Amino acid sequence: MQLSVICLINKCAEVLNFIPKNTIDFEQLWGLISSRNRWFIGIRYIIAGAIAVFVLIMQYVFQIEFKNDQLWAFTIVASSLFIINVFYSYIESSGFIKSEVDKFNPLHFAFNQIVIDLLAIALISYYSGGIESPFYFFFVFHMIIGSLILPGGVVYALAGLALLYIGSFSFFEYFGIIEHHSFGNMLASPLYNNPRYIIVFCTSFGIMIFISVFLANNIASAHYRRTQELKTTLDKLGQAEKMKMKYTMGVVHEIKTPIVAVQSNLDIVLQGYTGEVAKPVRDKIFRARARTDEAINIINDVLNISKLKLLEKVNKEDIDLQELILSLYRKRGIQAKTAGVELRLTDLRKERKPVKIDRGLFELAISNLIGNAIKYNTLGGIVQTLIDEKGSDTMIIIADNGIGIPDEDKDKMFREFYRSSNAKHSGVEGTGLGLSVVKEIIEHHGGEVFFKSPSRLQSEGRKGTEFTILFAAE
Repeated sequence: MQLSVICLINKCAEVLNFIPKNTIDFEQLWGLISSRNRWFIGIRYIIAGAIAVFVLIMQYVFQIEFKNDQLWAFTIVASSLFIINVFYSYIESSGFIKSEVDKFNPLHFAFNQIVIDLLAIALISYYSGGIESPFYFFFVFHMIIGSLILPGGVVYALAGLALLYIGSFSFFEYFGIIEHHSFGNMLASPLYNNPRYIIVFCTSFGIMIFISVFLANNIASAHYRRTQELKTTLDKLGQAEKMKMKYTMGVVHEIKTPIVAVQSNLDIVLQGYTGEVAKPVRDKIFRARARTDEAINIINDVLNISKLKLLEKVNKEDIDLQELILSLYRKRGIQAKTAGVELRLTDLRKERKPVKIDRGLFELAISNLIGNAIKYNTLGGIVQTLIDEKGSDTMIIIADNGIGIPDEDKDKMFREFYRSSNAKHSGVEGTGLGLSVVKEIIEHHGGEVFFKSPSRLQSEGRKGTEFTILFAAE
């Protein structure tokens, strides 16, 4: 019987379209309704137990005696709610509910639960005094909850049915068509046989329930519309951001082309293809050549951050972490040799298994940290990379004994375009984008990056910096 009622409600629910107007973000809608459905299920277990507790308190604390048929009715309703709720729990976790408009979706499931709850309230109310029952006000409470989930028309229809039920059963009891079950011995004189009381009660109840539905539904609808409008606005901002990034990449790439051409011409002069160049002139050309390298690095930083902003997914593959870092050391070898910095690598893992990462992105992140460790170091400095494990996570530590980071700058180092005060006065050019790129890449991998200064390599006059990357090894 219980299952047949549920199946009938399911069929009705599938016919009805409960999707709010102007819905754009269906994923958000399904997520919101699903969370409320789980809340329904959780609270229903409490209500099933609360009915039993209520009866015990009424009988043994307030000395209110209920008849046997009333006790049986309360028991059947409470146990039925519990059994149905177990069934609902199974449905919710079984994958039967589909997040699709034309299938049995979370909105249909919510409607199903609300109707079952209203039937339970109707039975409890009838067997606990009818129009004298305090449980009638749970109809109002449930209509408010329904207004937060279902369209206004559906909730008004349910409210009308609730009012129709109360009015009909009240007059059926008054005319003796159905039996009246009093609320124990609480009332000195009954009210169900007082027509004026019935009319006043039904009128005030009707006004209360419809005003409650109107207010709750209007507030919920307004909130939902604002949420959907916000989603639309955010999508437009996202598209505008992507357009801006693409435009920036195009412009910056065009700027890169003439700088590379200048580099080629300077190389021709430095290599002596245009004839002998005086030493003072040669020194100036070397400086110009170094400046073009810095300009290219700045352009690459801007291009990298723009690509990251456009990135929609990370393409992970099995990568040998030690081999990746050694390849970066080879690429940075000339820079390290020129700066007089020693590169070290230590792998402390017990099992040197491949890790699942996006090679291109991770190379960019690690290369940025190694490049900074070399760039902001001094002659005779050290850059040490440690690969280790922390629980189930993989840990990469890149430490140096360079200029370090002042305490007053530590909270701002991962901001875009921010450079520490000592870096600005070091004579080394930079954009302040490198660390923000690193942070974004690591977070794309579900990891975290943090640093400390001084580092484990600090020595007299060498404060140093130490960056730690933690991510799931998978």
